[in-house]
Amino acid sequence: METTKILIGYSIYLPVALFLTYYVSKTLFKNGKIFMLDIFKGREEIAEATNRLFETGFYLLNIGFALMILEMQLYRDSYQELIENLSYKIGGFSIYLGIMLFFNLYFFFRGKRKAKEAQREERLVFKA
Repeated sequence: METTKILIGYSIYLPVALFLTYYVSKTLFKNGKIFMLDIFKGREEIAEATNRLFETGFYLLNIGFALMILEMQLYRDSYQELIENLSYKIGGFSIYLGIMLFFNLYFFFRGKRKAKEAQREERLVFKA
């Protein structure tokens, strides 16, 4: 009976983890394209390519982590323990995704700041 509950847990956890990864990724990289265009001074082709590479890496890291923490053990044969285990796994994965989101935002803002610094240096060189 325990095996059945574990399979139910996997069949709930995996789609939720994959959907959360997809949703966060689409939201982040749809809005991140604006940052990339600013960083690469409007050169759309390189901004799009870089954004896609970041998105691919985001998927690989997050899906890999979701699969890595997949293991589920039920010590009592109860639905209560299954729900508690699922909430712990999904909650922990959601926190991890949030951290990854802010980590990516940090890189977007850092890239934007570096691009502005480079523009200031270019203006100083042209003035001299």
